[in-house]
Formats: sequence, C-alpha cells, structure tokens
Amino acid sequence: MRSTTRSLAIPHRNAISAPGRNILRRSPIGRLDSRSAKNLCYGCGGRLGLGKTAVAQSSAEALKLLDKLLATLFFSRSSTDRDDPRRAIPSLVYQITTHCAQFANIIDERLRKDRSLTTKALSTQFDELLVNPLSQLDAATRTSLKGGVIIIDGLDECRGTAEQCEIIRIIAASARNGTTPFRWFITSRPEDPIIRTMNTPSVSSVVHSFELPVSREIDHEILLYLVSEFKKIRESHGLPEAWPSEEVLALLVERGAGLWIYVSTIVRFVNDENSLGPEDQLDIVLRFIGDVSKKVGPNNPLAEMDFFYAMIMQRVPSDMLEILRRIVLICSMSKWVRIPGAVLGLSERQLRRYCVFIQSVMELKGATMADLELNFYHTSFDDYLMDRKRSGAMCVSGEFLFRWRNELLEWLHFVCSRTKGGVSEQLPSTFVITDSFSDSSHFKFPAGTALSEETSRLDRYEFTVQVFWQLCAYEGQKIDVSTAESISKLPFRKMFILIDGPMYRIFLLTDFDRKRLWQNLPIEFRDKIIRKEMCPSPGCIAAKYVWILGRGGDEVHLNPDEKGRLWVRYDPNGIPLPAGNCPCGAQFQDVEYETDDESDDDDDSDDSDGEEEEEEENEDEGEDEDEEKSKMNFLDEITC
Repeated sequence: MRSTTRSLAIPHRNAISAPGRNILRRSPIGRLDSRSAKNLCYGCGGRLGLGKTAVAQSSAEALKLLDKLLATLFFSRSSTDRDDPRRAIPSLVYQITTHCAQFANIIDERLRKDRSLTTKALSTQFDELLVNPLSQLDAATRTSLKGGVIIIDGLDECRGTAEQCEIIRIIAASARNGTTPFRWFITSRPEDPIIRTMNTPSVSSVVHSFELPVSREIDHEILLYLVSEFKKIRESHGLPEAWPSEEVLALLVERGAGLWIYVSTIVRFVNDENSLGPEDQLDIVLRFIGDVSKKVGPNNPLAEMDFFYAMIMQRVPSDMLEILRRIVLICSMSKWVRIPGAVLGLSERQLRRYCVFIQSVMELKGATMADLELNFYHTSFDDYLMDRKRSGAMCVSGEFLFRWRNELLEWLHFVCSRTKGGVSEQLPSTFVITDSFSDSSHFKFPAGTALSEETSRLDRYEFTVQVFWQLCAYEGQKIDVSTAESISKLPFRKMFILIDGPMYRIFLLTDFDRKRLWQNLPIEFRDKIIRKEMCPSPGCIAAKYVWILGRGGDEVHLNPDEKGRLWVRYDPNGIPLPAGNCPCGAQFQDVEYETDDESDDDDDSDDSDGEEEEEEENEDEGEDEDEEKSKMNFLDEITC
C-alpha cells in the first residue's frame, strides 16, 4: 500500500521542538490519563511563533510512546497539499485504519462501493468515513479505540475560514454526542472566526481551552538551542571557540523573551551563506538589537520580530525590491517558483539572485526551474508583509496588489484582442485540438513584456492568467467598480481557449478561491463575472450548481472534469463538449451534433454494431481474470 499522507504526518523533530516537552506536562493534553472517559475537544490558542506546532509535535511524540496517538494533521498554509480541508478527514481515517484492521476492512468496502466519498462535503465525509464505520465495530474493538487522541495542528492555516469553523463544529458535535470514541487536540492562532466558533454554547461545552503564553520559563531551552546552533556555525567556518561570547548568548535569550521564531530567524540570518560571514552577520544583529530595544522596550519580542523582518527587507537593493515583493506575493498563493519565473520573465539564475536576500525567512528547494519550490519558514513573515500597519512601505497587499492586478488586467486585454484563435474566430463545431495550439508563436504581447529563455510564450500567458485570477480572489482584497467593469469586458472563453484549444488544462481557482472572488467583487458586477447556478450544458442530466465565469454566450465552467481540466461550455456556434462527460462531473444525455460527415457515419453503423458485440463477448470472457489482476486496496486512494 502506498502512503499518500506523508505531508500530513508527524514532522521530524528539530531543534525548536524543545518547548513542547514542558508544555505537554503543563497542558490539559498532558493529563489525559487522569481525565474521565468523556470525549473532550481541546483548543489551544496563541500568538505567532510561540511554538504551537512544537507543542503539537512533542505531544504527539509523547502520546505515541503511551500508545494513545491515533492520528495527526499538521496544516500548513505554505504547502499546497497541506492546507486542503477536503483531505483532512480522509487523512485521519487513513491513519486510524493502520491501528484497527476491522475498521480498515469496513472503510475499504465502503470505498469500493463509492469512491467519491473522499470528495464529499466535510460533514458527509465525517459521517460516512468515521461515525458510521465506527458504529459497525464490535464492542471490544471500539473499546480499544476509546480515549485515543487525534491532534490537529494549525487549524488557522486550513484553507477557507468557513471550512475551519465547520471542522470545529463537526468535531464538537461528535464529542458532545459520543459518536466517536476519540479525544481531540486542536491548536490554532486565535483568529476571530475560530474564537467565535469556540465560544458558541454548542462548542464551548465540550472544549477545554488554554492559551500558550509568551513564557520566560523556556529561556534555558532557548539557550541550549543557541549554543547548539552556534557550535555548528563555528565549526563549519573555523571560528574561535569563544565565539560568540556568553554575554552575547545571554542577550539573545533575553531579547528572544520566549519567542522561538524570533530566535531561530536570527540564527538563520547569522548563518547566511551569501554574506560576509557569521561574525559580520552577528554584529548586524547586535547593532539592530541595540537600536530597536530603545523603541520597543523589554519583553516585547512580537514587536521586535516585526523590526527584524523590516531590517531584512531593507537590505534588499532598491532596484530589486519591486520584483522581490511580487515573487513573495505569488509564492504566498503557490509555492511553485516556476509561476513567478514565467509571469515576471525571470530565469532560474535571476530567481535565485532575488531570493537570496530573504533566505533567512524562506527556503528555496529544487535544482531546476521545473521543480523549484519556495517555502516560508514561518507564516509570520507572510502575515507581516500582508499587514500594512506592520510592514508599511514593504506591504504586498492593498495598493501594491491592486496596482499589479490592474497591470495584468490591461496586459490580458491586449493579448486577447491581438492574438488570433478562440471563439471570436468562429471555430467550427467539428474543431479538434491540433499541435498548432502547443505552438505559442501566435501570441501577441505588449512591447516590453519580459521573457526568459526558459519560458515559452504559452507559459507566460497561461501563468499570467492564473496569477491574475488568484489576485482577484485574494482574501480581503476588494475589487473597485472601475476594475470590475474592465474585468467584465474580458473575452472569457477566448482567454482560456488560447491556452490549449477547447480542452484547456489550466488549474485556475479552487472552490474556496471562487467564493472569495465573488465576495471581492462589487455587488452589481458579481453575476456579470462569476456566479453559481444550475449546470447549463445542453444534455447534462445533473441537478447541481456549478460556478460559471462570464455571461451570455461568453461563459466558462469553473468545475473540472475527472482529469482536472476546465471545459468551455457548449455553444451551437462554438464548440460541443465531448460525448459522455459534462464539466460539472455528470453524464450527458445523448445530444446529436450535426456534421458534414453524419451520413457516412450512418452507413458504417451496421458493421460497427457487429464489432461492438464481438468486443463485448471478449470482455465478458476475461472479466473474472481482469478483476483478480486489478485487485487493489481503495484505502490507497483515500487522500489522493
């Protein structure tokens, strides 16, 4: 069985997991053995960088030794496969199956009957993959699972505010009604929607909450961490044994004031390979501490952290700052570095040159442009740059985002109006994709458009379309009336057909993005640009709502088919969808499309019927054999 939950499993222990060992002893989860058999849901709030993930990690390690740990989820906003709420419950279920063979057999059978369960609504997933299967267990097996702990870390980094709150309500209802025998431990930053949900009567009655404070009790552990890390730096650079002095270490512990993210960021800054060396970098830190301590006073590491982020950004050359901020903004939406490379016209070498200035707060992985990934060490840096009150002129939201979004909108209007192809050229109903669509020479770009040798014109256009719509859907970044009016005039169908003919394969927006796009638009433009209504495709037999971009004859489905492709809606004067599948995921009724070759097809029908009958006979003969060969455990697909 192949594992697909690696990214959500317990992370490896690192140096900053130390606070968790003491917190576990002081927190409610550390007293699970002494508590009653009643199911409980724990909430753990706290500000940035205080070690919430370390608490969850160390708690998981301790509970595993006690054979109390059933499953873990570590949400991460910086990783595209670790912030999806739709993967949460399937991942938990998968992990529980490894502890209980009877439960695994029940889940396996359910997924054989309905493989779509893992894509259902969260409440349906919880009932069908947890509650109902657990009710089928015999008494002894259910008792063996009683009191097992499930840890969910970083709920605030789960994609979608509504989904975060729904997860809380689902778990609280289960704890209240006793539909699952588990105990739940949730960590999260105290975001308003999460706090409001936790405080509702139906949830608060089963939640034992505690806040992780900035504590000086862990100063000794921070000192041990600093001693260990500076020893590695000293040995790798051949520095004197006395470096750094005990006084410097004591000062760093004092200024850290219990904030692990601040201390670890300083260590990475000192160890920056693209600097004059650790001694010079440490001198910069000490001068910074001397200056900033006069502004923020003692025991205020959160404010001091912002000043440190500001110092890092201020060291970026002024002529590179604009592009670097755009790189950071794109990577806050997607860690795939190929996207900013294509949109900004940067080569791999140029991208690395920009990113080197902030490598103390981010990590660049990969050897080539195709596999480069950018991850922030902590979400606090991304949060800092998105909050104008904190980052000031370095902010990447607000006016900076609006200005760039409008630039991309103007660029798209130019390209779509000058480039030949798409429905504006009245493609015939019998149109099929040809290699011409993979030839990007037909794209017409505005003068001054940057292109690197590593990026095709098609990639430049495709990723610009994607980034533009993601900027439009960025949470809280409202679209003004003038911009919305310009967006409504885009040729929606042509914009996407230019990418790859009628079967374009761009991953545009998630369901969460579509909702945010709708919310960001002025009310009077919402239905003109994006709306949700019954599937309008001719022949579709589904009674379900789908997202549609555009209006009238210029419309695009935003629901992918089974291969993740977004399809253009059928139009009598445009392009018919292929028989069998609808963009909404349903099956078509038989819809006849008139073509010049229709009579020829009828003439051949008798022969083809005979061939089909023969094929069916052959298929029946080998059915049993094929089934034996294709046996698989559908649990393998539970988190795909």
